[in-house]
Amino acid sequence: MNDDTTSTTTLGDLVVYVEGGVADVAVPLGQASLNVADLAVTRGDGVFESIGVIDGRFIELDRHLARLAHSAAMLDLPVPDLAAFEAAARRGLAAHRPEPELLVKLLYSRGIEGADEASGWIQVLTGPDHSGHRRDGIRAVTLDRGYRHDIAQTSPWLLQGAKTLSYALNKAALREAERRGADDVIFVSTDDIVLEGPTSNVLVRHGDRFRTPRTDLGILAGTTQAAVFDTLDAMGFDTAEAVISSAELASADAIWLLSSGRLIAPVRELDGAPLAVDAEFTATLLQKTFGLGPA
Repeated sequence: MNDDTTSTTTLGDLVVYVEGGVADVAVPLGQASLNVADLAVTRGDGVFESIGVIDGRFIELDRHLARLAHSAAMLDLPVPDLAAFEAAARRGLAAHRPEPELLVKLLYSRGIEGADEASGWIQVLTGPDHSGHRRDGIRAVTLDRGYRHDIAQTSPWLLQGAKTLSYALNKAALREAERRGADDVIFVSTDDIVLEGPTSNVLVRHGDRFRTPRTDLGILAGTTQAAVFDTLDAMGFDTAEAVISSAELASADAIWLLSSGRLIAPVRELDGAPLAVDAEFTATLLQKTFGLGPA
């Protein structure tokens, strides 16, 4: 497919390659290829970002690009060409057929072993319908992550806080949640400090005070969480990054999981115990933060 065809033909799910500082041709997902020796495939040695797109609008694109660069630095990868990634993302979005919700993934790999040249590409995927989770809430379970809350300080080589391609453990946790009759997970440390979800940040409410776990606890800085805090600050609420105990999580007036896909999902059940869901307040946050109206 040549460039002119790509710019005028809408496709389904697709891939755009990032090569030499430019966004290369967009191809349908089923026709995309990747070298089997790429370290993204053989070792998961790379980083990525997932960006929500609502009605053709990128959600927090700049924050995602900045986080891609931060994760790359943590892995000692070459500095990514963020302009090329942005161009590829925009090109892919323009080439994809219009959808209410899309997910754009930026992927950046160390490349083929020994070649000393990084590789990058983006995927544009049709997003799942999360309206039910946003409206009605999700069931979550707490799982022990297997280390203390200060691991980022004691063992920085474990890359806590980087969004790497090594997602096997996160997927295993989600399968465990499903086995327990839940939709998602909230990780806690071995010393009972709340961390994050496999693909989300945690937001806890006590009265008019909203808190999220601190990023120096070895968790990923949340782009959606940052945007929601901007909204809460503008609404006059007290917001803070904090150390939150498991007991404080259990006593919360409300809990949300924040991510690029679901955006804002209230937790309606935690470890089998029901939690109140303020659907009206959640809808207000969705509208004020992301311009998302009722489902």
